[in-house]
Amino acid sequence: NSNDYFVDCVDSVEVVDGVVKVDPAGLNGKKVFVYLACAFRYGSDDLDVIGLSFRRDIWIKRVQVYPVPAAKAPSTPLQESLLKKVGDQGCPFTFQMPLNLPCSVSLQPGTGDSGKACGVDFEVKAYIADEADNPDEVIEKKNTCRLIIRKIQFAPANNKAGPKAEISKQFMMTDKPVNVEISLEKEIYYHGDPISVNVKINNETTKTVKKIKVSVEQLTSVVLYSSDTYSKEVCAQEETVGANSTFEKSFQVVPLLADNKDKRGLAVDGRLKDEDTNLASTTLGQGERELQGILVSYKVKVTVTVSGGG
Repeated sequence: NSNDYFVDCVDSVEVVDGVVKVDPAGLNGKKVFVYLACAFRYGSDDLDVIGLSFRRDIWIKRVQVYPVPAAKAPSTPLQESLLKKVGDQGCPFTFQMPLNLPCSVSLQPGTGDSGKACGVDFEVKAYIADEADNPDEVIEKKNTCRLIIRKIQFAPANNKAGPKAEISKQFMMTDKPVNVEISLEKEIYYHGDPISVNVKINNETTKTVKKIKVSVEQLTSVVLYSSDTYSKEVCAQEETVGANSTFEKSFQVVPLLADNKDKRGLAVDGRLKDEDTNLASTTLGQGERELQGILVSYKVKVTVTVSGGG
């Protein structure tokens, strides 16, 4: 294929299409199949000590490409150009992913970790076999070829107002509260965008606000057998405030992977080889669709510490 990534626009996903070059002379009566699999990997490709693979298929689809099936789908423009290059031995294949699959994402390994990063990846694999999926059939490595592709998500542009939250807290020995209000300018931020966090504090007490901490946390849910959620801080800023009655400030925070290279288990956008990548993008779902794999979201958190009050 000409590109290695396929875009999920939330309500539709790009078709995965390509061509396999098949030389019938070397098949000895066997068939050629292609599968597209979305898998969760937790460890290296090798088998572990008791012969279990560290891999779980979230979704897999298999198609026969040779002998060419009677009900052949029309070729896509990409397949037409590939077939011109490979000639009569080209066998096209097409996959349509469902809408509930996760995107390509890796969990950042620790400094001492070896082997492949844990994460979700997509694999296109062509193989020679008698049957598409017979667990007893041994398929030799020389009879397979594979490509890792990426599924990425684009956030639809919107002009919605950003989220807003407020809290009012009373402390012992004071009859009046501290009011805190925070708001963001917009709902969607792209990688590298500064996030302006507007913080308003109305301190009606006699206590001093010692510290304001503005942070962004990445929440990663690993949804396989059960759902586990991990939270990791990806950026933070602090400020001290005197005994003001009111305070208002816009904090600029920029969550970047470059500042979090040492954090084990941080979710990053799926990468190929060792190229640069980003903190993982937020997983956007549609309605009530059940998503599996690794789901990522972010939250902005403001913590206000009051002297002698907590």
